[in-house]
Amino acid sequence: MVREVLIYPDRRLKLVSKDVENFDAQLHSLLEDMKETMYASDGIGLAAIQIGVAKNVLIINLADEEGEQSPEDLQEIINPVILEAHGSVTYQEGCLSIPSVYEDIERKKEIRVRYFNRDGEMIEKDLDSLMSIAFQHELDHLQGHLFIEKLSYLKRKKFEKDWKKKIKEGK
Repeated sequence: MVREVLIYPDRRLKLVSKDVENFDAQLHSLLEDMKETMYASDGIGLAAIQIGVAKNVLIINLADEEGEQSPEDLQEIINPVILEAHGSVTYQEGCLSIPSVYEDIERKKEIRVRYFNRDGEMIEKDLDSLMSIAFQHELDHLQGHLFIEKLSYLKRKKFEKDWKKKIKEGK
C-alpha cells in the first residue's frame, strides 16, 4: 500500500526512531508499504519515519545507468549502525520529504555498516559512492535529522525563506 510521505516541516520528521525487536509479518508489511511508497514517489531511499513510523527501518534501491531500479537490488535495512567512516565526498542530495529541493551535502565517502535484514540476519558491509551517501541520508532521518540541517547558516536561511514562500503559494 502506498502511504503518504511526510513533508517538511512535519514535526514527526524530528522523532528519533526505535530499534525493531520483532522480525515478523508486521515488519514485512511495513517493508512492502515502504517499497511501494518509495517507487510511487520516484525515490531511491526511504526511512520508515518518512511515512510516520518511528522504527529503525530504511530501504534503498539505487537506479542503474539507464535510470531503472531493479527489485533484486532493493536493500532492506533494519536497526542500522555505522561502525567506521572514512574520507569525505560532496553530493547533490534531494529528499522525498522536501520535494524539488537539491543541495550539495558533505558526507563520509566510505562507511562500514551493520544492520539486519527482514529475517533478522545480521549483515556487515563496506559501502561507498552513492550507496554510502544514501545510507547516511536515510540514517539521519532515523535520528530525527534532515539533510537541510547540514547547510551553512546562510544557505539554511535562504532555504527556509524559499520554502515558506513555496508553501504559501501552495506548490
